[in-house]
Amino acid sequence: MSALGRVVRAGVRRRRTQSVAVGLAALVATTCSVLGGSLLVASQDPFDQAFDHQHGAHLTARFDGARASADQLAATAHAPGVAAAAGPYRTVTVDPEPGPGLGMPPGVTMGPMTVAGRGSATVGVDNITLVQGSWPQQPGEVVVDAGYHDQPRGLGGSLRVPGLPGAPTLKVVGLARSVSRTADAWVTPETVAALTAPGSTPGYQMLYRFSDAGSADAMAADRAAVTAAAPAGALTGAQSWLTAKQGSDRNTALFLPFMVAFGLLGMAMSVLVAGNVVAGAVGTATRRIGVLKALGCTPAQVVRAYVAQALVPAAVGTLLGVVVGNALTVPVLATTGSLYGTDTSGLAPWVDVAVAGGTLAAVALVAWAAAARAGRLRTVDALAVGRTAGGTRRDVLAARAAAVAARLPLPRPLSFGLAQPFARPARAAGMLAAVLFGTAAAVFAVGMGGTMSWVQEAKTRDAGDVAVHPVRPDGPPGTAPASPVPANRAVVTAALDAQPGTAGYLGNGTEDVTVPGVAGATTVTAFDGDSSRAGYKMVSGRWYRGPGEAVAPSTFLTEASVNLGDQVTFTTHGRAVTVRIVGEVFDPHVQTNELLTDAGSYPPGTAPTPDFWFVKLKPGTDRAGYAAALTAALAPAHMTADTGGPHGSSGSIAALNSLTATLTLLLLVVAGLGVFNTVVLEIRERTRDTGVAKALGMTPAQTVGVVLASVLLTGAVGGAIGLPAGLLLHGLTVPAMGHSAGLNFPPAALDVFGTPALVLLGLGGVPIALLGALLPAVRAARARTVDALRAE
Repeated sequence: MSALGRVVRAGVRRRRTQSVAVGLAALVATTCSVLGGSLLVASQDPFDQAFDHQHGAHLTARFDGARASADQLAATAHAPGVAAAAGPYRTVTVDPEPGPGLGMPPGVTMGPMTVAGRGSATVGVDNITLVQGSWPQQPGEVVVDAGYHDQPRGLGGSLRVPGLPGAPTLKVVGLARSVSRTADAWVTPETVAALTAPGSTPGYQMLYRFSDAGSADAMAADRAAVTAAAPAGALTGAQSWLTAKQGSDRNTALFLPFMVAFGLLGMAMSVLVAGNVVAGAVGTATRRIGVLKALGCTPAQVVRAYVAQALVPAAVGTLLGVVVGNALTVPVLATTGSLYGTDTSGLAPWVDVAVAGGTLAAVALVAWAAAARAGRLRTVDALAVGRTAGGTRRDVLAARAAAVAARLPLPRPLSFGLAQPFARPARAAGMLAAVLFGTAAAVFAVGMGGTMSWVQEAKTRDAGDVAVHPVRPDGPPGTAPASPVPANRAVVTAALDAQPGTAGYLGNGTEDVTVPGVAGATTVTAFDGDSSRAGYKMVSGRWYRGPGEAVAPSTFLTEASVNLGDQVTFTTHGRAVTVRIVGEVFDPHVQTNELLTDAGSYPPGTAPTPDFWFVKLKPGTDRAGYAAALTAALAPAHMTADTGGPHGSSGSIAALNSLTATLTLLLLVVAGLGVFNTVVLEIRERTRDTGVAKALGMTPAQTVGVVLASVLLTGAVGGAIGLPAGLLLHGLTVPAMGHSAGLNFPPAALDVFGTPALVLLGLGGVPIALLGALLPAVRAARARTVDALRAE
């Protein structure tokens, strides 16, 4: 090992605490950055790979078969900007039921299924990938999309369509995947006629790829060109590929701004701690630097030695951070690749290399800046001066601060300690920055926890004291669970009215419908009763006030391209229902399209039958006793009642809370180590002064008081600045998370800090500083006076 290598190794070993601080800071920064970068790449790659491989459709357009002919629609392939087109294909929406062989209980209500008639899976645009089985070769065979809500559990079974003459049956011969989600199922073109109700005309579907389709504005222009080329009024709906892509990115995109925020905090902490460690090492080793130069070390070698003392622990922390970041990435993206049929693992080696290189480069740069002073020191000055102070402006400032502190009505040890940060303002600034970042991380963590609790409350929607729902019978062992007996509204409402303690109740029924321009099924929840107590949180607008009005989450508004005040028409079992959107609700189910309306919005007798009731009890009513009595009354109707209440956290919320707690704890530890490192350097420099004070009668308790008082002012100022910094970070990150996931957070989701919490968090810098300084203070108090007096 070279002489320079021995100097580096000795420095790392001698400053173990500082080395641990640098390594931990680098670990946090690298972990957050690797996870954030991998999520950014992996959230896009699976969809992009599958879309390019399948030549996905940039626009899936649906036309009214009564207003346009096949030849007229085929001519739209020559519209301006169209690079390729496929179709027209006949489409129809059916309401299937499971038949024998599907592995599903009989009588289950399946969601509406959009069926397209195509003769081949490969047509140049939207080339469908078969997951299992084969493509339909003859009438009566069907391939179901793997993303269909009620996906069959096996091949060879049948789907029945009881609402059509002859109740046609379709044999499931395959499962397929369309990245463009152009349909829920595909049959031969001849089969579409058998699935069309008498007196109705099937629609048409055209699939387009455009020369320019990379932005919403470009897609709007492309859609306008297709609309102009088709007969007037023929276009009934269109789905952009950007909408499908946005939906695919939502799960992982939710984490991205969160990880970026922690990554920036971790990077700032790693740079700060590394700079403080090197600057402190140079400041306390002036004589050692002079000895090294006297022995022949050049200024460049001295600088490299001190930079290496920071890079060695930083490299270890960076390596561990890469491993931990990749380990956290894998479970978050466990299902992304399988969703689109790609073989990506979600890990991007170039992200690891870029993050590791960037972290080490940042540490090296700040370490070099701090170590440059060591290279500039003259050998004779370093050997002669050592660590003695001179008559600099800094010394004058320290003397004035000590004089002011002495006049304060405080015990002398405390006033003496309060003046010490002014003797080393640069070092005190480094400690202040460490406390600031630690406080900001704590504020950010508390804010994220409060926001996630608000989201969980919005998700669970505890709308009543007691919930009433059908009983699901247990089937024989090894068989699928039996379907619940349909609810009888009249029986349930009569029992609720007769039950003592009932203050009110709200029923709701759900069904899947189709909305033009919206991929897949849209779930409509029809409320029966006073829905103002349904528990949904509003983002904008208002809750609906009667039939004909509806509210919806931002995901539906975005995908359907509608705004508040617009009308939406959905089709259910061959009936068209039109409602006006009057409000946007917050719904964290980011992959679900929903409409919430009154049961009276439907034609009489056609609304979905309520299968769930929320019951509000009169004050003082025993919930458990009420639920038991109601269950007994509803037993003949195969209904049960249980006490309502919040449910457990969802997986994404639990993951966010877990990551928040872990990363915040690491950042607080790093902040404490930053304070610890600074205090150790201060105590080493003042060893002789401490010995003189002890010889003059300063007790061990007073010694501890001096050291703790020296960080008190810095901790208070750092906490006071860290509080608004953490609030700003929380206020920027939460909306960014919502935007990435297709959600809009109302102000209530951000206003989660109460006044007591803000006061405690604002004072949080003080305990961080005191805890970081406690151990060095105790060690200084235990040091022998004679040893301190002998120090240089």
